[in-house]
Amino acid sequence: MIVTAGIDRLRNERFAPLAGQRVGLMTNPSAVDQNLVRTYDILRHAPDVQLAALFGPEHGFAAAEADATHVGHSVDRHTGAPIYSLYGDSFRPTPDMLSDLDVLICDIQDVGVRFYTYIWTISYIMEACGEAGLPVMILDRPNPLGDVVAGPPLEPEFASFVGRYNIPIQHGMTVGELAHLVNREWNPTPAALTIVRCQGWRRQSRWPDTGLPFVTSSPGMPHFGTVMQYPGSCLIEGTDLSEGRGTALPFEIVGAPYIDGEELADALNASHIDGVVFRPHAFQPTDSKYKGERCYGIQAHIINANVYQPIIAWLTVIWTIRQMYPDNFSWHTAWEAGSSYHFDQLIGSDKPRHQIDAGEPIKAITADWPAFCEAFRAKRASYLLYD
Repeated sequence: MIVTAGIDRLRNERFAPLAGQRVGLMTNPSAVDQNLVRTYDILRHAPDVQLAALFGPEHGFAAAEADATHVGHSVDRHTGAPIYSLYGDSFRPTPDMLSDLDVLICDIQDVGVRFYTYIWTISYIMEACGEAGLPVMILDRPNPLGDVVAGPPLEPEFASFVGRYNIPIQHGMTVGELAHLVNREWNPTPAALTIVRCQGWRRQSRWPDTGLPFVTSSPGMPHFGTVMQYPGSCLIEGTDLSEGRGTALPFEIVGAPYIDGEELADALNASHIDGVVFRPHAFQPTDSKYKGERCYGIQAHIINANVYQPIIAWLTVIWTIRQMYPDNFSWHTAWEAGSSYHFDQLIGSDKPRHQIDAGEPIKAITADWPAFCEAFRAKRASYLLYD
């Protein structure tokens, strides 16, 4: 059975819940129906629905801006509605942005990873709408990585826009499920929340099982293969290493001018990490770290997705490079207040960074993670919507 997203179900209901409503919509081009028609287009042409305001998360309403780029407000040329940026002067809507709305809809394709910022944009929307008494509707979509729960906790002092609340790096929930959990567990004034469910999705299903087309959700997420690496490879952002931004393989490669790719590939393959083989790879980024410089490193090739653990794999990559190049490797400072190092914000604590610096083995670094993940599975149980 082909999975249908929340927008398909809403259309099948002839948009009845939105009749006569002034609608706000937070979305980007990743939100499409089975025929690749954007939710934005569906709603602006829907009968008796007034699309009164649009909201864009990180990368903007068109998903065209680079990561961490300040995005300004604009006006939609088709509807004349304002496009409010929620990745500019503020992460949350202001009262003025909400004042002329009857409901705010969120429809966006997430990747199921704690540091992907769209879920935190929705958390701010629910806070603002809860205070304003404005209902929120989530048009749900599958978690492309399925029901995998993996990774470390997030300590409160390391909370940021790449992780506001204590969930694992891979939480195994849909946007709707996670929004429901966040709204009830951490929102001081919970919003009136409606979740329009997907149909036909099963928890264990990954993206290829859905039959849905994959539309890039951000400039650094070109295809599903990138999504499979991202829960671990995004940790590279917290180092001086290039994670492949400015190349055709973002989050699938890593390198720097000082690395010997052959030696690194040999060392990583000797670690016998489940489900992956590392190949020497050279590249020259056109943007971001080492722009215009030749970098040497590796590409990670998934050979068995059923056993591959991206967080363990890429943590091992960082650990290995740190030990091989102690005089060259460095950690990046945080771009947002709350931590001295961006790696700490991504992984949720400063402890793993200190352990890597000390050369402690990966098993020691990750020893407490399974217990946390099991506790999270219990916490999320009442918020799950799918079998």
